[in-house]
Amino acid sequence: MNTPTIAVPPDTACKTCHECGGEVRHTDDERICTECGLVLVRDRIDRGPDWRCLDDTGQRRTGAPVDRTRHDGGISTCIGYGEGTDITEARAQQLIRIRTLHNRSRFESKAERNRAYGFTEIKRIVSSRSLSRSIEEQACSLFESAQSEGLLSGRSIEGFSAGAVYAVCRVQSIPRTIEEIVAVARADRDELGVAYDALNRELGLPTGPISPLTYLPRYASELELANDIEMRAREYVDAIVTAGKLGGKNPSGVAAACLYMAAYDFGVDVTQTAAADVAGVSRMTIRSRITELKELD
Repeated sequence: MNTPTIAVPPDTACKTCHECGGEVRHTDDERICTECGLVLVRDRIDRGPDWRCLDDTGQRRTGAPVDRTRHDGGISTCIGYGEGTDITEARAQQLIRIRTLHNRSRFESKAERNRAYGFTEIKRIVSSRSLSRSIEEQACSLFESAQSEGLLSGRSIEGFSAGAVYAVCRVQSIPRTIEEIVAVARADRDELGVAYDALNRELGLPTGPISPLTYLPRYASELELANDIEMRAREYVDAIVTAGKLGGKNPSGVAAACLYMAAYDFGVDVTQTAAADVAGVSRMTIRSRITELKELD
């Protein structure tokens, strides 16, 4: 049986029960008689502040979390167009003027405008290369750090956007080559190289050599090779590392050459041209790595 309720505003709630005269107990959203259990008031609306802790810092805040991929943190105001809203022509003209002034005042300085453009370029590169949102956030944070250190002076914004994405991929050991980033960026290889060198030198990025093993699963999938062939290619990579022959060589080319050799061992037809195209290297590079692998036998 449901407990009867009386819709009485919270500010006019009685201090004693009107049924039995018992004492009324106050909770956050109810007024309940302690004697007979009658619910005198039920108010499901929380009228207090909406304080939430959105991270591990313990700091309380309201609203949505800060978006690191936006130049203003994602907390700016956006004036919409109100399609389908019945407004007068005079009001529509007023909204157009307000929207124009608002767009002009979005950026307080040229540096902020450049940062917004760089973040947009990073978002486009990350989306084109099917990278995760965490990579986008780290790349935007790295770009902002580079701008704060004055590294963008006299250099290409597009180059630093592409360099930031590539640098984060290197730090996180994500197998993405410079050619893959340049293919979708608005910067050439030289601009990306200059930006990456500046980021690595001035900001001290914890980058290390990329293992050819990280490229094997993706290259094997693109060449439509079986798992047995990929496992044999891993053995070839381990042999190169053990022999100390990996230093100074392109890990992408080493991975493609090892897959070619493994496919040859299993009698699978894979051309050197196909392996080179997947790795973004020349056939001469594949041929040189194959020669070195045969010398290890």
